[in-house]
Amino acid sequence: MRWIRPLWYFGNNRLSMIGTVLATTSAVTVISFLTTSFFGVELTPYAGIAAFIIFPSLFLLGLFLIPLGMVRRRRRLVREGRLPHEFPAVDLRQPNTRAGILTVIALTGVNVVIFLAAAYRGLHVMDSTEFCGATCHVPMQPEYTAYQASAHARVPCVDCHIGPGAGWFVRSKLSGSWQLIAVTFDLFPRPIPTPVHNLRPSRDTCEQCHWPEMFVGDRLVVRTHFTDAENPVEQKTVLLMHTGGLDPLTGKPLGNHGVHLQPGSSIRYAATDEKRQEITYVRYEKPNGEVVEFFGDDQKDATAPPLDSLRLMDCVDCHNRPAHAFEMPEPAVDRALAAGELDRTLPWIRNRAVALLQQEYASHEAAATGIRNGLREFYQKHYASLFEQRRTTIDAAADVLIGLYRGNVFPEMKVTWGTYPTNLGHDAAPGCLRCHDGSKKSRDGRAIPDDCETCHGVVAMEEENPQVLDLLFGASDEPAEEE
Repeated sequence: MRWIRPLWYFGNNRLSMIGTVLATTSAVTVISFLTTSFFGVELTPYAGIAAFIIFPSLFLLGLFLIPLGMVRRRRRLVREGRLPHEFPAVDLRQPNTRAGILTVIALTGVNVVIFLAAAYRGLHVMDSTEFCGATCHVPMQPEYTAYQASAHARVPCVDCHIGPGAGWFVRSKLSGSWQLIAVTFDLFPRPIPTPVHNLRPSRDTCEQCHWPEMFVGDRLVVRTHFTDAENPVEQKTVLLMHTGGLDPLTGKPLGNHGVHLQPGSSIRYAATDEKRQEITYVRYEKPNGEVVEFFGDDQKDATAPPLDSLRLMDCVDCHNRPAHAFEMPEPAVDRALAAGELDRTLPWIRNRAVALLQQEYASHEAAATGIRNGLREFYQKHYASLFEQRRTTIDAAADVLIGLYRGNVFPEMKVTWGTYPTNLGHDAAPGCLRCHDGSKKSRDGRAIPDDCETCHGVVAMEEENPQVLDLLFGASDEPAEEE
């Protein structure tokens, strides 16, 4: 065992000892993660990246430092002429030898505890929604604000943006490395561009909770609108949305979900803009293998784009803002009026509210001042007696409008009304009409349908008292679902 002597002798230096502690600590930590996983405890994406990338990297770094320290010590001894001809024996009876070994063991033990505690706490923090939304406060403020008011507010960011497994976590964090640099040095664009082109396919995230084969059938949707008059009149539009799915009896695809996401079929498309709003080509492959290609009016004589350049349509091509939806000013005010947050007895309240929200303000603070003063000045000028009698009501209305502005407009990030449109519907953005506009046809004359009844049936359009709601719910009851 004489070969151990030079290893022990040259390894007795600070750098090698640090490498030994680092390698041992990392190895024990990785083994702890693997043992936990072996007993059925599923690792989060952050824990997975720590277990399989970060700590193994530290382990290799420790292994590298051990021989590096040995080589450096040997060179120093040769340079100083102190290299021994006979290396001393490794004698555990010597106090210095025992002290060195015990020091390494003790430091390793302490570092294992520190590493595990720090790793647990760090992974817990990085898994949190607050880390994603609040750490990068300025660039993420619009998305984080919208997320907190969404139906997915209790779903952690990592569940949708990363999903299970370490593979996509690595891809996400490689992208996030540049984002960290951009935030640190204020290099990020304003507004943040969407859609996210490296987003994980929805079949790995959204469809863990929602699945397109589920038969939903038709859904009754009621939209409330108010006239732009001195005394706003409430009107309702009633739609029967053909959501569909797979018929549970026949397996036939029905409605929007059934046709677009039928198992065995695929829809791919080409867009000419980064936001995927200008679609010029659609390729529909049916379950039987038949392929139908649809070209836009200006693409009739063009050849089909390469298959690998096309985007495979999934949930987020229509549901593009599932947890980060922003409103437009008129629907936002209508919603506040319908909910009773804005007092509809204030004359011209809808008109003034929309006008004040659409003005440009330098900041949220400037908007709060401008909206409050603007509303007060209007009523003070045109309805002086009402202003004196109902000042509290007017200020309460201003508070609501300020809240609507703060939830949808972020001047610091250059996010204003309509910056991030939703592809559901076709009111404020093309949405469904990106494909269903009647202009895209196949070589043999078949067209992507543009009939309104394809997606929904119009039961009532901007009526004050739709008869169908009285029949379904009674004159005094509210419908089951509103949008």
